[in-house]
Amino acid sequence: YSMRYFLPAAVMMGTAPTYVLAWGAWRLLSAVLPARFYREVDDRLYTIYQSMVLFFFENYTGVQVIIYGDLPKNKENVIYLSNHQCTVDWIIADMLAIRQNALGHVRYVLKDGLKWLPLYGWYFSQHGGVYVKRSAKFNEKEMREKLRAQMKAETPMYLVIFPEGTRYNPEIPKVIADSQSFAEKEGLAILKHVLTPRVKATHVAIDTMKGYLDAVYDVTVAYEGTVDHKGQRKLAPSMTEFLCKECPRVHIFIDRIELKDIPEEQMYMRRWLHERFEIKDKLLIEFYDAKDSKRRNKFPGKSVHSKLSLKKTLPSLLFLGGLTASMLLTESGRKLYVKTWIYGTLIGCLWVSIKP
Repeated sequence: YSMRYFLPAAVMMGTAPTYVLAWGAWRLLSAVLPARFYREVDDRLYTIYQSMVLFFFENYTGVQVIIYGDLPKNKENVIYLSNHQCTVDWIIADMLAIRQNALGHVRYVLKDGLKWLPLYGWYFSQHGGVYVKRSAKFNEKEMREKLRAQMKAETPMYLVIFPEGTRYNPEIPKVIADSQSFAEKEGLAILKHVLTPRVKATHVAIDTMKGYLDAVYDVTVAYEGTVDHKGQRKLAPSMTEFLCKECPRVHIFIDRIELKDIPEEQMYMRRWLHERFEIKDKLLIEFYDAKDSKRRNKFPGKSVHSKLSLKKTLPSLLFLGGLTASMLLTESGRKLYVKTWIYGTLIGCLWVSIKP
């Protein structure tokens, strides 16, 4: 059982220094070039790494990806809004983006503590990710400046935001109760299967990039097999459980929203966002709690079983795996590999502590 996740984890983590070295070399070479050229190659490098990740999370696990609604075939500059219940939610955004040939464009709004992740924390920031603090510590000016810099560099944008701010976890009922109490206090509808969304990051992103975006994707995700024998919702799968093939199907409902249909003022956008989460809640009530058992474990409407071709993922696995293996075969390569882990992590932590 442990080997089911140990092998993928070893490959995904083990290739990180190789990837960071390749990216770092390009970063130095592109220092005298316009930012647009750096971004184009950076997006291609990111596509290679995340394609390898998707090999494990899709092809290796054999999970069935069921898509509802209309996912555009073409690339777009979008903000991706989703419910949040586990670490696999980040991978779901990749699953949709690769089907639009936009995997390299994925950038995240992340909670501030993740910037200290070894190698990854620094790189996500370099790739255009935005680290934010919660509530009163949220720095609106900082986020706007980073997004404006991305637009100035003509960076394609597939910006992933989880407006709930934290994961919906049935095993921590206090968080759910506090979220519902807040909604009641504010005169908002009380939600059962999602938390009350926070509007700040969403408002700043849409307001800053409204002339740059094509649409907003409102995405609702449900993991099949997360209901116990009593019909109670269980914790969504962790990355480890997902890699151990404990989730047979992922259901993804997509609603593409035009910018003109979203109110601009934060007060009204807050109400709009809550209404979108009311729609999510109804979809999830249908998925988990429908009285008719035939209607459970699926969203209403037409769906497509979308299978990811090995051609999209296997070449990246072979390329990064081969590059890493060749490095580890020589003594000098092994020394460089270890130094990248150590010094790359130290430099990254120093960098994100000085510059967000």
